[in-house]
Amino acid sequence: MDWERIRKKLELILTAPVTLTFIHEAQIPEERGSSFVQDHQVLFPLYTLEDGRVAAFEVDEGLISQSERSLMELSILAYREQVTIADPHNDEEFAAQQLGQWIVESLHKNIVHTDLPDALAAMNKLYVSKIPLLLYADDSEPGHNSYAELKRLLEAFFDEDIILVPLLEKEWLILASESLVQNAAEDSKDDGPEETQEESLTSLCSGLYEMIASEWVPECHLSVHFPMVPAKSLLAAVTELRETVALGRKFNVGSNIHVSWVLRLERLLSGITEGNKQQFMEQVLKGFDYVIDSETLATLETFFMLDCNVSETAKKLYIHRNTLLYRLDKFKQETGLDVRNFSHAVLVKISLLLYKVTKRK
Repeated sequence: MDWERIRKKLELILTAPVTLTFIHEAQIPEERGSSFVQDHQVLFPLYTLEDGRVAAFEVDEGLISQSERSLMELSILAYREQVTIADPHNDEEFAAQQLGQWIVESLHKNIVHTDLPDALAAMNKLYVSKIPLLLYADDSEPGHNSYAELKRLLEAFFDEDIILVPLLEKEWLILASESLVQNAAEDSKDDGPEETQEESLTSLCSGLYEMIASEWVPECHLSVHFPMVPAKSLLAAVTELRETVALGRKFNVGSNIHVSWVLRLERLLSGITEGNKQQFMEQVLKGFDYVIDSETLATLETFFMLDCNVSETAKKLYIHRNTLLYRLDKFKQETGLDVRNFSHAVLVKISLLLYKVTKRK
């Protein structure tokens, strides 16, 4: 069950902060009903983790009335009854929820480099290498956050079992078999040069995006990581996937597929202070950044995307080669930078990346 979505709904109803916390079972009084008060906080127990702790919603006692408390108890009970779990330890969705809660809680505490608890790794079969993908569904509605529906679509696409883990609201972790890229590499041998692992993973991500956008939600973002053994490296992989999606959405607006090997320069630039970013642009573009028009921006971005190839860029932009050369010469006259020169092209490429993120603020 998507407790994060439920938490946000309850927060809107109460107009008071509702937080997810974890307590030891021994802290729960024997005589408690569906909720209890502890240290001026009203706690609403939700479910028990494998390590014996209890997940609970927490609301400040002074911000909730008795009638609201009763309403919240009834709401939680109703949500819980939507899912019937006959045997929690053998239930696939329950196991995925347990894993998702552990990931969210660990990363919230900035714990990245640690192994999965044996119980969670065993429940979810995470001792063999998997391809992790992170899906963020921008357009998904509450009724669309169906674990069963999404898992069914994914297994039809991959044509094999996958592991689907709900994280935060609208955020899903997908663990697919490493054989998918191994088979793709084998198939490519018959069709020409062998695909690199990066190319195979990018193709896999691209195909999955097309399916999800057409069959599930029209607006979503996807990232993929190199194969790894989840029992050993899952938190680090999820951290990198989240950072990659954030970088892609920040620097490459309009793109829905984000991979770390394409965003290396963007990752480096994201660590620069705002003042240094502005100073760099002013020094390189000499004030021209304030009047960059959409045509110039599109021309330069296409030129860099096509490895500074004049003929291919003109073809891509549907303009004559001489028109492109005129635009590049005009840019050179106004900035002193000739993007056909390697060192100048590097400076302009970096400046444009910084321009996009600073001008958007």
